[in-house]
This record gives sequence, C-alpha cells and structure tokens, in this order.
Amino acid sequence: MDRWIDRQQLANNTALDAELALEVLEIFKGQVETWGQMLDANDEPERWADAAHTIKGAALGIGAGPLAEACKAAETAGRADPPPSKTRAAVLINDIRDALYPTLESVARVDHELRVSGFLRLS
Repeated sequence: MDRWIDRQQLANNTALDAELALEVLEIFKGQVETWGQMLDANDEPERWADAAHTIKGAALGIGAGPLAEACKAAETAGRADPPPSKTRAAVLINDIRDALYPTLESVARVDHELRVSGFLRLS
C-alpha cells in the first residue's frame, strides 16, 4: 500500500484509463514544478497560499492525501488575518515539502508501472 498516493482514488478519478492516469500525473508534475517555486516563506502570504492551493488541487487529482492536507494547512494560514509569522510560514511550507518529495517518488513508481504494464495495480 502506498502511503502517498491512493491508487483507488487515482483509478476512480481517471476511470481506470491508463493514458488518462498518465496525463493526470504529468499535469501534477507540471503544477508542482511551476507552483512549487512560489513556496517561499519570505514572499507575501497570498503568493504561497495560492501556490499551496494549486498544488492541493493537483494532489487531490492523483489521490495524494497527505500532500493535499499539508497544502490545505498552509493555504488556510496564508489567507488568515493576520497572516502567520515568517517562522510559522516556513514550517508550513516545509511540511508541504516533507510530503511533496515522497509523493513525487510515488508518482514516478506509478508512472513507470502504467507505462510498463498499461494498468494501475490497486493493491
């Protein structure tokens, strides 16, 4: 069982279509690459909250619950009034990164599996 990606959710979100699943994984990777650069505690809170929001949506699309939860916490804090301190922002952003890297490793495994076998193992 993969802790970082819920394969059943990915399968449900893509109707068991391997090509669609590969496309969704590519979209996720693109969103992370683009928006991940905006996860900077020294930036305006709205900027990193927007980045967290976008990554959260991409994470939900692939069934990456732990990453989505970390993004949700950062997004909520970044939109709060008053915004969190720079130290708290750094912790929240690091929580995203702590979930992001193993999620990307899981994405690579699922991507490989789909390309080799043509289907997603659900167990």
